[in-house]
Amino acid sequence: MTRKSALSCALSAAFVACGLMSGAVQASETLNKIQQTGKIRVAYRESSMPFSYLAGPGKPIGFSVDMTQDVINAVKTKVGKPNLEVEWVAVTTQNRIPLLRNGTIDFECGSTVNNSARAKEVDFGVNFFYTGTRLLVKKASGVKNYADLKGKSVGSTTGAVNYQVLRKYSMDNALDINFLLAKDHVDGFLQLESDRTTAFVLDDILLFSLKAGAKNPNDFDVVGDTLQVEPYACMVRKGDTEMKQILDGVIVGMMNSGEFERRYDRWFMKAVPPNNLSLAVPMSQELKANLKEHSDKPAR
Repeated sequence: MTRKSALSCALSAAFVACGLMSGAVQASETLNKIQQTGKIRVAYRESSMPFSYLAGPGKPIGFSVDMTQDVINAVKTKVGKPNLEVEWVAVTTQNRIPLLRNGTIDFECGSTVNNSARAKEVDFGVNFFYTGTRLLVKKASGVKNYADLKGKSVGSTTGAVNYQVLRKYSMDNALDINFLLAKDHVDGFLQLESDRTTAFVLDDILLFSLKAGAKNPNDFDVVGDTLQVEPYACMVRKGDTEMKQILDGVIVGMMNSGEFERRYDRWFMKAVPPNNLSLAVPMSQELKANLKEHSDKPAR
């Protein structure tokens, strides 16, 4: 079964039936391993609020964590193991794709941009969020857009697409920006907070969450034109058609039933743990459109 036909099946919310109609589906090594070991290993992020983050030691929560649990439940049904053991594995921007490819984790739903470069290494499910590259700055810095960063230091997270986007922009516009890469989003924010950098470049939704979680949120602002609109999607191993069908079946099912919008309201419009902060970020026009289109199209 081709990727195109697999997605078509998922969009009909009947991926199991579709597999039967189209002939034998290529066996998934991931599902075979899960069935044989009685265990599934899933990824979470420690500081990607409100998608996947820690509310306490060993307690990942968030929009993507809820989605992960839904996929786990679908896998339990698929392999016929309702008591399947679940192991949660912390991943970073830098290691999430290698850990998926080498089998350490079985799939990943977090805050991963679906782009054409990554699609050469992994397969993505239906896009579930759209964001863009912007800047988090201290209001006192006076920085309003990228031209204000000429010759200054900017932080980014190791492995993040945003670093590459702004690096190219800097070279194209002779800004001579000095980049300081952090191990994760929290570390990058600390660099900004302690004035080691003038700005922190990242997906705008993650910047809003970092601002909301700051000791003094009013000291910070998210600024700059959106350099590139990028979709988030869950990842499976390259060529793993059955796992992609499960992902797409879960996500499309939520989009069609209205559950997706209820979840969005819960995590993006209302107060969330651990500090009862509300991001108050309405659904983008791109995401509203994808509730009907169910696209897995990557960014550039």
